Amino acid sequence: VQLVESGGGLVQAGGSLRLSCATSGRAGGVSTVGWFRQAPGKGREFVGNIKWITGSTTYADSVKGRFTISRDNAKNTMALQMNSLKPEDTAIYYCAAGTINSPYSGHYRYWGQGTQVTVSS
Repeated sequence: VQLVESGGGLVQAGGSLRLSCATSGRAGGVSTVGWFRQAPGKGREFVGNIKWITGSTTYADSVKGRFTISRDNAKNTMALQMNSLKPEDTAIYYCAAGTINSPYSGHYRYWGQGTQVTVSS
């Protein structure tokens, strides 16, 4: 499975950005696609995920109500809509694919290269 993120950039606090994750290839058992982020000097943090078949989503408390994950099964893409952005949302954002519904990065086998999101105050 190959994952490619796009849509990062610089935005002012309170603004919005939409990230996309294009997937290709096949891997048996992959059922969940998630978003993680990593700020400078910090570990990789769970943002949210979506179950590919049902569309069921899970979010970290820090983004709940501001971020929305969606997927387009026909196009094999996933999106992360980020609203009301805050400076603390600044990070490299990664999409990842795994076989179980989990907030732990170690449970995701396939990763994209990441895209930078910078929120200015």
